Amino acid sequence: MSAPDTRLPVASTREVRRYAARLTRHHPRLLWTAVTLHVLAALAGLAAPRLLGDLVQSVQEGTTTAHVDEIMLALAGFLLVATVLTRYARYVSQVLGEQVLAELREDFVGNALALPVGVVESAGSGDLLTRTSRDVDQLGWSVRMALPEWTIAVITAVVTFVAAISVGWWVALPCVLGVPPLVIGLRWYLARAKDGYLRESASYSAINATLTETVEGARTVEALGTGEERIRAIDTDIDESYRAERYTLYLRTVFFPNMEISYLIPTVATLLFGGWLYTQGQVSLGDVTAATLYVQMLIDPVDRIVSILDELQIGAASLARLLGVAQVPDDREVSGAEPDGEDLAATDVRFSYVEGRDVLHGVDLVVGVGERVAMVGPSGAGKSTLGRLLAGIHPPRTGSVTVGGVGLTELPLDDLRGHVALVTQEHHVFVGTLRENLALAAPPGAVDDDIRGALAAVDALDWVDALPDGLDTVVGSGGRAVTAPQAQQIALARLVLADPHTLVLDEATSLIDPRAARHLERSLAAVLEGRTVIAIAHRLFSAHDADRVAVVEDGRISELGSHDELVAAGGSYAALWDSWHGRG
Repeated sequence: MSAPDTRLPVASTREVRRYAARLTRHHPRLLWTAVTLHVLAALAGLAAPRLLGDLVQSVQEGTTTAHVDEIMLALAGFLLVATVLTRYARYVSQVLGEQVLAELREDFVGNALALPVGVVESAGSGDLLTRTSRDVDQLGWSVRMALPEWTIAVITAVVTFVAAISVGWWVALPCVLGVPPLVIGLRWYLARAKDGYLRESASYSAINATLTETVEGARTVEALGTGEERIRAIDTDIDESYRAERYTLYLRTVFFPNMEISYLIPTVATLLFGGWLYTQGQVSLGDVTAATLYVQMLIDPVDRIVSILDELQIGAASLARLLGVAQVPDDREVSGAEPDGEDLAATDVRFSYVEGRDVLHGVDLVVGVGERVAMVGPSGAGKSTLGRLLAGIHPPRTGSVTVGGVGLTELPLDDLRGHVALVTQEHHVFVGTLRENLALAAPPGAVDDDIRGALAAVDALDWVDALPDGLDTVVGSGGRAVTAPQAQQIALARLVLADPHTLVLDEATSLIDPRAARHLERSLAAVLEGRTVIAIAHRLFSAHDADRVAVVEDGRISELGSHDELVAAGGSYAALWDSWHGRG
């Protein structure tokens, strides 16, 4: 029950930048409107130091109250304009951020849904869960708040520096003195921050994976008495998370004090250098005042640039993890060939979840059109794995699995599901009405009569009609709870609506009591008439009703024939049948 070591890929820095640039190109109007408003707001805000400098110079030279009032009114006017422009600049930035975040989420959901099932299983639920929750939240904060604020800070810093230089060339010298510690600190921090935050996110994935599998396997943990072992496992994950967070905290405690020094140097140097120039008669007192205020004003945007850079590093790490989902190679090679018929064939099929350890060993099986085949055998024999290959979920390591002569993994997914569909023991009820849950699998134009017909086919119509709002009853998380058997019936009703030619039922009725399952399978018989059915079951009455029975043992089909033939042969199936009836 240990957490899987396999992790989903992480995008490179170059790929993150390329994706971010592509997103911004999608919204040029909003982008340039926001930039223009921020520039105008910054320019309006920069009038204050110049006006105060002029006021100081005027006072030194002798001025009137009326002149002071004029300067104060102008100052108030510029501040009012800056406030209004900043308000609308932030509003446009927020709108841009929300649109970009919406595209990011849509892309991520599309990439996540396109992941091969085998990759999702090997990566574990913890990694994908962390990316869909914590990473999306972190990125949302970066896009909504950090990125707009950082953009404002950059624009303000550039405009403020230009304004400072306009006072006189000498202002550039004190500003340059603060560059070396700033550059050194940034290079040191950026070289370590991404890996640190990626390690931090990976530690959360490990915690989620351990917690998820412990909760899902709580009964097994209790039955085997492995509670202490599970506690030690989560303690190990938490310890790794603590070390990862402590490392990123160390980066910040070194980085930010270094930045504070780089902020103070230019201000002090401007006062000292400007004061010396003033004593030499080369600049006026108003120029020194304006220059000092401008340099002082630089501290705030530069500080925000540096501070928000930390949030952007977290956001960039989250974006890299989200984009990494799209880098998982597709396990399908669409050939464009059209199947010639609906016969299903597995030829010399071998398959492994771990390299070098096959779980299927040279399986051969041909299922005719309309035939019903039951696969039985002990747990762990490979029944479900073979069923997943016959449904086109995984490609075989060697050999082939074809429908109508075309490899299942060579068909586009939409086409494949028109030929073969898989129903497993795991069923999900989505948040929404029961009608919406069933309409997911319904063809375009399906009406309530079609949905009710599918429910009737799986003996679910009675309990659905008994619901307070019938098909309009809200189910799923936060809605009306459905039992495990009812969830299976919903899944089977979806299958009826999808109307594939071949069905692979992997313990599809395992959670329904034996009498109900027997009744359900008899009800389904009319619906499955004419379709190819491969039923993986541990209840042997399913095998009794099948045209042929395939006994799977140790990754091989050890026996294949009708129920009567295999019972008469006296082999493994006969022993299972006798045991089922209490004669063993």
